[in-house]
Amino acid sequence: MKLFSFWKYRKRQLRIFAVIISIGLTIFSTTSATNSQTVTRDPWLWPFSTTSIWNMPIGSDAKYIPANIQKAGWFGPDREYFYKLKASDPLRPVYSPGSWTKRCAGTNYMNISLPVPNSLIIPDATLTPYSTPNNASAFLMPDGKTLVQLEPLARCQKSGPIYGWRYYPDLSLSGQGIGGAHFGSGLSSIGGSIRRGELTNDLPIRHAIKFVLWGKKYFYYSSSLPGYRWPADRSDNAAATNYGGKNPAFVQGTLLAIPPSVTESSLQLQTPVGKKLFRALQNYGAYVVDDAGWDGHYIAVEKGVPEEFKTKYGYSFEASSGTFYNDIMKLYQAVYIVDNNSPTSIGGGGATRRAPLAPPLP
Repeated sequence: MKLFSFWKYRKRQLRIFAVIISIGLTIFSTTSATNSQTVTRDPWLWPFSTTSIWNMPIGSDAKYIPANIQKAGWFGPDREYFYKLKASDPLRPVYSPGSWTKRCAGTNYMNISLPVPNSLIIPDATLTPYSTPNNASAFLMPDGKTLVQLEPLARCQKSGPIYGWRYYPDLSLSGQGIGGAHFGSGLSSIGGSIRRGELTNDLPIRHAIKFVLWGKKYFYYSSSLPGYRWPADRSDNAAATNYGGKNPAFVQGTLLAIPPSVTESSLQLQTPVGKKLFRALQNYGAYVVDDAGWDGHYIAVEKGVPEEFKTKYGYSFEASSGTFYNDIMKLYQAVYIVDNNSPTSIGGGGATRRAPLAPPLP
C-alpha cells in the first residue's frame, strides 16, 4: 500500500510538473511573439531614426516653463498628404504655386518630376468659402528611401502637373527627419503626423505630434530672436509683423509638453482620444510647426484621420464646442514649454525617458 500510494503521489507530481512546463512554454512563446512584433517597425508608418526628434520621449531633466495657451474659438485638423510612388506611373512635373490662393496657376519648375497616378487630385485653394490649407505633403520615391516634400500641395487636373514649393534637400526615411515642408518652421511634413488608425486603435501614440497655433497671439519675434528656435530653421516671411507673443521661448520649433505632475484625472478628461492625446503630449510632446493665422488650434494629421475619427466615435474631429472640444482645449491649456530642448538634450535630456525608445528600423 505504501508503494502504491507513493507511486500515485509521484504521478501527481509529474502531472503538475508537466502543467508548469506547458504554462512556461506558452508564456515564453507569447513573450517571444510579442517581442518579435516590437523589435522592428514599418518606416513608412513610423518613420525616422530612434534618436529623431519625432521619436525621442521627454527626458527626466526636462525644464518646464509656462506656455499660457488659452482656449481657441475653433479646433481642427491640419491635413497632410502622404504617397508611396510607383515607377510605373506617369512622370508629372512639379511647379511652385502661382500664389497662396491660386496654386494651380504656377509656372516655375521645381527641378523634379514625380510619378503619380491620374487619380491623384488635390483641390486648389478657394476664396468662397475661404480655404487656404497648408497641405504639407511627403512623397516616398520608388526607391523606398527618399522623401520629397512639398507645400502647399495642389493638383487640379488628372493629367496635369503637381504644385507645391519643394523642401530641399530631400531626406531619407530612415534619417533624423527634422526638416520638411512646414515652411513656417522648416520642419517635417511627415514626422510627428498622426497617421490613420492612431486615434482609433488601442495602441498608444509613440511619437511627438505637431501643433499649429496663432502667431499673432503666441509667437515671439525680435531682431535677435527672429521667431524660431531649434529644431526649426526659419519663421514665416511676415513674422516681424505677424508675430505678437511676449514669451521669447515660444516660437516656431518650440517643444510643448504636459508636466509629470498633471494627470488625466486632474484635467477631468472625458473622451478616449482626449486621454490618448494627453499621454502623447506628456510622454513625447508637440512641436510648433506653423502659424494658424487666426484664433484656431490645429493638430497635424494624415488625410483621412478626421473621417475615420467620426466613423469610430460619432462626432466631428473639428469643433468649436462640445465634450471633445473641451478636452482638447484642456490639453492646450495644460502644455508647458520644454525650454532646454536642444540638439544635445532632445526632449530635455536626462538619464531616463518617459517611454521606451522606438525600435530600430529594419
